[in-house]
Amino acid sequence: MAEEMEAPTLQEARSFSGRRLAELVVVLVAIIAIAQHAHALGTLAVVAAIVAMVVLHELGHYLVARWSRMEVTEFFVGFGPRIFSWHRKGIEYGLKAILVGGYVRITGMTSAEEVPPEREARTYRSSTFPRRVAVSVAGSVMHFVVAFGMLWYLFSGVGTYASRGVVIEGVAHIPGVVTPAERIGLRAGDTILAVDGHRNPTLAAFASSISHHPGTPVRLVVETPGGRVVSRTAVPIPATMVARYDAAYHSLGSQGVLGVVVAPPVERSSLVGGVVPSARALWSLAGASVSGLVSHFTPHGIATYVSEVTHPSANPTSAKSASRFESPVGIVQLASDAVAAGTGAVLELLVLINVFVGIFNMVPLLPLDGGHVAIAIYERIRSRRGRAYHADVLKLMPITYAVIAVILFLGVTALYLDITHPVPNPFS
Repeated sequence: MAEEMEAPTLQEARSFSGRRLAELVVVLVAIIAIAQHAHALGTLAVVAAIVAMVVLHELGHYLVARWSRMEVTEFFVGFGPRIFSWHRKGIEYGLKAILVGGYVRITGMTSAEEVPPEREARTYRSSTFPRRVAVSVAGSVMHFVVAFGMLWYLFSGVGTYASRGVVIEGVAHIPGVVTPAERIGLRAGDTILAVDGHRNPTLAAFASSISHHPGTPVRLVVETPGGRVVSRTAVPIPATMVARYDAAYHSLGSQGVLGVVVAPPVERSSLVGGVVPSARALWSLAGASVSGLVSHFTPHGIATYVSEVTHPSANPTSAKSASRFESPVGIVQLASDAVAAGTGAVLELLVLINVFVGIFNMVPLLPLDGGHVAIAIYERIRSRRGRAYHADVLKLMPITYAVIAVILFLGVTALYLDITHPVPNPFS
């Protein structure tokens, strides 16, 4: 009886893996999104995309396991009570009540699982070292493939803002005031080529030349959408002159304004040209994710995080998304902010989630995928003269439970911070 209880206990522990935790997060995200009604349709679309990421993660494990001739017994979409299922070639496929995420069950994932002798040859543990590693990393690889595809579409389809240049997106029409932009004939679609002789200005430089010099003539070189280049001289007016007619200008005080909405120009690569910047961006984000994880778990990082949790008001970093983990509440808010900011922001958010989850799952500790990779490497080193060595995974259970406890602690504290000190909109 004791031996019969060991395998289920191990399976229960493994169910707390990064994939299962991700699925749980998605469920909570969907519930909160519906409750908040904040950009409901768009936010739920982002949540659906995150659900799809989890399913693709499992699909990666499934496809590589089948290719490796391992025995896969179940592939379910969702979890919870079974709605329906069918069997095909020894695999049960089906749908469960909570339509998010999914899971794949591979026979013999650990040495503790009891398997009939006639099925042992097709277990995970009896497969070759390269195949075990391939199955374990397949989920993270799928995340990186998805992230690369999204980056490619971002660079080649949606486009990214250039580091220099200013495009007029709109001209304000305020009853009672003729704005400087209207006076000199600026139109939506015009491009500012130069400001006071400085060519190809940055957005910050353009804004500074206007806001810091009310009443002072500013020479502009403008290119119209038709390609005509003209010179114009604008005289910014104090925002106080406009605030009497439009309350949106009150916060600007006496800063100079033109009455325009500006943005950097959008650059798009060709389909082929988008490959290199996508690869570079993916590599950079992966490196940043690794650095961020490592820094969080150094003595200084742990002390900083504890301080943020215990004294969030005294720690300005607690309100910065880059310096802390996000809970379901924070993810919903980020999704809502991204939807409001546009397609590019949504893609950026999904790319970041994919890359981080892919990296996090490769941490070499059970119950994460990286833990299975580490065990496979250890078993390979210990195997001698054709005799396979199988690690006793049950001895690692205390560490596994400790990892689960840390993940739960981070989730609870992140939820507390997101409720009491929400992260400012990073896409504004």
